[in-house]
Amino acid sequence: MTQIAGKAEVHKLDPVWRQIREEARQILEADQSLGGFIYSAVLNHERFGQAIGHRLAILLANGDINAELIIQAYGAALKADPEIGQAARADILAVYERDPACERYIEPFLYFKGYQALQAHRLAHALWSMGRRDFALFLQSRSSSVFSVDIHPAARMGKGIMIDHGHSIVIGETAVVEDNVSILQDVTLGGTGKEEGDRHPKIREGVLLGAGCKVLGNIEVGRCAKVASGSVVLSDVPPRRTVAGVPARIVGYTGCEEEPARVMDQNIGAAEEEES
Repeated sequence: MTQIAGKAEVHKLDPVWRQIREEARQILEADQSLGGFIYSAVLNHERFGQAIGHRLAILLANGDINAELIIQAYGAALKADPEIGQAARADILAVYERDPACERYIEPFLYFKGYQALQAHRLAHALWSMGRRDFALFLQSRSSSVFSVDIHPAARMGKGIMIDHGHSIVIGETAVVEDNVSILQDVTLGGTGKEEGDRHPKIREGVLLGAGCKVLGNIEVGRCAKVASGSVVLSDVPPRRTVAGVPARIVGYTGCEEEPARVMDQNIGAAEEEES
């Protein structure tokens, strides 16, 4: 007969959650006054998914929808789509790898609103897909108010995404953001007017979107491209290119031995020639 894994075995099978719990214990050793917070947020939960649902509930609940309803909704979403839990782990690793201000796995989970807003979107997207659209729109509205990150529940977000600083981010309904993308503050993935249908950008794998850039319309930013800070992109960006300006134009070649999203180098530098 198959045996159910105990707590210790569960932790061994989930290294991200095991590390977060260890870091939580280290916080308690350093400052016991945080005991109530750390136990409530981390140590009282056996599984990562339970902790994420609880954390979102604490942050997003209000007088209209209480924390218990959000916890229940996350449990239902996780059951319907276990990938949202795996994506949440990948997002933590992305932040830890790319953000020099992040020194522990627990920091995005507890404190970084870009990470928290992305997990709120993952819940909202799952509920949207399940037909619970008003609950999803409530979460979008609350996330916009609490985190200053407004992602339509229908937008499709890959995994391993970092939203750095998480402030003034807008991502429209038909936008697609693939895996391993980095998005800095004040980025808009929007439309160009009142057009209907598929009207928002498609951001391919490994792209870096610099602070304050605006990517508008049903256009594609190709794999491993880089959009410089403050740029306005109105047409397709080929893979492995750097674009800058208003409107944006090609100013260089990214190479992509390492994805721009992972390297996080926002300098434009001199235009480079593509290797033959």
